Amino acid sequence: MKNLLTRKFTPAARSALLGVALIIGASGLAWSRLAHDDGDSAKVIPLSVVVDEKPIAREGKAITSFAPVVKKVTPSVVKVMVTGKAEKSPGMDLPDPFRRFFGDDFGAFGGRRSGPMPKQHGLGSGVIVSKDGYILTNNHVVENADEVKVSLNDGREFIAKVIGTDPKSDIAIVKVDAKDLPAIAIADSDKIEVGDFALAVGNPFGVGQTVTMGMISAVGRGNLGLDYEDFIQTDAAINPGNSGGALVDAEGRLIGINTAILSRSGGNQGIGFAVPVNLAKMVMESLVKEGKVVRGFMGVNIQDVTPALAREFGLKENSGVVVADTTPRSPAEKAGLKSGDVITAFNGKEVRDSRHLKLQVAQTHPGKTVPVKVLRDGKEKTFNVTVKELPGNELASSKGHDKDANSSDSLDGVAVSDLDGNVRSQLKVPSSVKGAVVTEVDPNSAAYEAGLREGDVIQEINRKPVAGADDAVKLTENVKDKRTLLRVWSKGGSRYVVVDETKAG
Repeated sequence: MKNLLTRKFTPAARSALLGVALIIGASGLAWSRLAHDDGDSAKVIPLSVVVDEKPIAREGKAITSFAPVVKKVTPSVVKVMVTGKAEKSPGMDLPDPFRRFFGDDFGAFGGRRSGPMPKQHGLGSGVIVSKDGYILTNNHVVENADEVKVSLNDGREFIAKVIGTDPKSDIAIVKVDAKDLPAIAIADSDKIEVGDFALAVGNPFGVGQTVTMGMISAVGRGNLGLDYEDFIQTDAAINPGNSGGALVDAEGRLIGINTAILSRSGGNQGIGFAVPVNLAKMVMESLVKEGKVVRGFMGVNIQDVTPALAREFGLKENSGVVVADTTPRSPAEKAGLKSGDVITAFNGKEVRDSRHLKLQVAQTHPGKTVPVKVLRDGKEKTFNVTVKELPGNELASSKGHDKDANSSDSLDGVAVSDLDGNVRSQLKVPSSVKGAVVTEVDPNSAAYEAGLREGDVIQEINRKPVAGADDAVKLTENVKDKRTLLRVWSKGGSRYVVVDETKAG
C-alpha cells in the first residue's frame, strides 16, 4: 500500500440501523411479453379510452349511498382466471408482512403448497378500459399464464390474449375479442387528495364481485420493491383476489389498479396499495402502441438530499436530488449537468426525491426537450435536456444510495493507494474514473460506518478532485472541519458520502 491515512479512530458507540426491504417480487426483466398468439400479435388495434379529468367535488356534503356509483362501476370490473405452469407461486418470495394479493384456487397460484404443481389455477381481477376489449390488470396476475379467461359481471366469459406485461410497474394489459363492453371512465390520479372517498372493486377469495369503501390514506408511497413506484394507499378493504381490480373515486372513475397490501395475517388490515391510473395508462398505451414500455432516460446517478448532504451543499431544505455522476454521452452530460448539481425541478415540476424524479423522467416521451433546474455552488441554473429512450436494462435515473442518511465519518482508519493498471483491471474500474483506491477500512471507523469499503475509489474530497493517494492524504491533513464530503466510485456507480467524525466516540 502506497499511502496510509494513519490517524487512529477512537472507538465509538455505533448506532444500529435496521434496513427493511419490502419487495413486491416483480421480475427485473426489462422486456415486455407480447401476445401469445403469433398469428394475431402483429395486428395492433388502436386503444381508445374515456378520460374524465374533472376534479372531484369536495363540498363536504353527507353521502347516504354509493349505490349509483357502484352500479356504474361494477360492470367494468372482471374476474381473471389463470391457468399455467409455474416453478413457484406468485407472491411466495415476499417477506411478511408485505404481500401482493393475487388470489388462489384452493392453494394453487397464491397458496403455500410445496412440491411439483403441473397445473395451477389462479383468480385475480381486471378492469375494462375500452369498449373493444382492452383490460388492465397486474403483471403478477398473468405473468406465468398459459391461458387467461375473463368473466364479466353479466356472466359472459372470454379467452383473453396477453398484449403485454411490465414487471417494473406490475401492470399488464390483456384483450378479449368483443365489442361495446362497459368501459370505465379514467380520472386524473394526480388530482386525488388524502381524505377523498375511495371504493375498491374486485373478486376477493373468489367469492364473487365485492365492493368495499374507504378513503385515500396517502399518495406517493414507495419502497415496495418495484422499479417504478408511486402508490396510492387506501384503507378500503382489499384481500387476496383483488389484484388487478379497480380503485375508483366517489364519481366512479378509475384512479388506481389494486396491487398489494401490508398485512401480518395475509388478509386486509387497512393498508392497501394501488398503482395510480396515470402510471398504468402510460404503461398500457406504450404496450399497445409500441409492443414494449418506452421510458425516458436522462443519464444521471442520483441520491436523495439528506440533512448531512444539505449541510455540505449549503441547502436550506432537505429536498431535491444530488447528481453523483452523469453517464458518458448521456442527455444529462450533453446538456451540461455534472456531479454535485442538486436537481430541484424537472419539466416545471418540483423534484422531491430520487424516486419521483425517476418517475418523471421515465414518463417523459423520448425526444422531448425539458427544462431541468439545478443548484450549482449555491446558484440556480436551468439546463435544457433532450430526453432519449431508456436503453436496455439501465435504470431511468437512479442508482439509489441511501447509506448517507446517517453517514458520519472522517478518513481515520482508511488506507489508500494509487489506482494503477493492475488495480484498475482487477477491480474493473472504468478508464474515465480517476482517484485513490481504498485498500483498507477499519471496521470501527466512522468511514466504515458511512459505507466506505475496500475497493471503493475516492474521486473527490470536499469537492476537490483526487488524482491519487498523495492527493487523498494531503486533502485530509490539518483540516478544521471534522466533516468530510467524499465522492466515491464503486461497482454501482458514483455516490456522495458525508464523513462526520464529530459523531465518532
